[in-house]
Amino acid sequence: MVTGLWGRIEQQDFRSRIRGTLLGAALGDALGAPLAGLSLDAIRAAHGPDGLTAPAPAVADGRRGRVTAATQLTLFTVDGLIRAHVRRDTGAWHPPTDVHRAYRRWAATQHDWGPDERRKDNGWLAQEEWLYARRDPDRACLTGFGDDVLATLDRPKNPAARGAAAAARSAPFGLLVGWEPALVLQLTVECAAQSHGHPTAHLSAGALAVIVHGLTRGDSLDAAVQRTLGLLGARPGHQPVTDALQRAMSAVTRGAPGPDTVEALTPGKAAPDATPATPATPATPPDASDALAVAVYCALVAEDVAHGLRLAVNHGGDSVAAGALCGALLGALHGETALPPAWLAELEGRATLLELCDDFALEMTQGPTLHSPTAASPGWLARYPRG
Repeated sequence: MVTGLWGRIEQQDFRSRIRGTLLGAALGDALGAPLAGLSLDAIRAAHGPDGLTAPAPAVADGRRGRVTAATQLTLFTVDGLIRAHVRRDTGAWHPPTDVHRAYRRWAATQHDWGPDERRKDNGWLAQEEWLYARRDPDRACLTGFGDDVLATLDRPKNPAARGAAAAARSAPFGLLVGWEPALVLQLTVECAAQSHGHPTAHLSAGALAVIVHGLTRGDSLDAAVQRTLGLLGARPGHQPVTDALQRAMSAVTRGAPGPDTVEALTPGKAAPDATPATPATPATPPDASDALAVAVYCALVAEDVAHGLRLAVNHGGDSVAAGALCGALLGALHGETALPPAWLAELEGRATLLELCDDFALEMTQGPTLHSPTAASPGWLARYPRG
């Protein structure tokens, strides 16, 4: 897509899919958060035979719709992508650097008391006080973004980290609709490797982004998955992710969807030092490909967004990541108006999410009118400094 050829209808549809993707991911994150670390039996014991069916009050503060670090990092992913496009005017075009700098700004929110006005490159997002709260961040994210060193795929951060936290923040890469799918995959895996260096982790992130990319451009979910499988095949270490996507596709034909079918999609292998299973903890910590399999399956069989998200979080795997990934897929597929309004009304940070969504849509469709090598909007550059 060429920016200058965006019509009004195309812009409206694109903005709806951006909002759907990011708000949907946040809804899935918030729905799954109370179930983190619980087995399916423990979920049923706490919430009944159908599991959790609507956002539950958080233990910490009793509020519904409370998001985790997955949503925080997704916001900073978008911030980094906008800044990459703004900074392109200077000739310094290296999106992984800009996204990594955004993640470093997120890392500051995890140890600072609040916004530091002395940091002139913070822009508006890092001034949002509600983001200065620890919401169970993945350890690999904290260590990966703990310094200014930019990792590469040859020398990634945390090469043994195979969890789904990188995938849970990566849906925004799929919203780069003007990019070719192969470039979306490359950028996503490079940015995921800044914290999660295992191929299963960063390729799961890349797969999620490419599927979102296809959906945002109007593909069916099945077609988007098939294209993703084709791109993954050339990547070293792709087999666990490829297998996960194929498991999700084949599970659609195995009867009515339910928690037991979802549970079977997370067969991970126990680590040598894994603790024995208890009613409160699953025996095998799932990896990113498991969460991806659950998300894709639940999006494929979902009757509506709420149904898909309920399926995605009620299992003994990574409920937060599976919920966030499934929400991103369903939001990209159906747009913002398909999201459950009662859940949206209680979603933490909804105003910030909406503001960032609309800024991203503006940058992608109207960027040359906001900034160029010869002229720029001072207000826009104050929001997204070139650095």
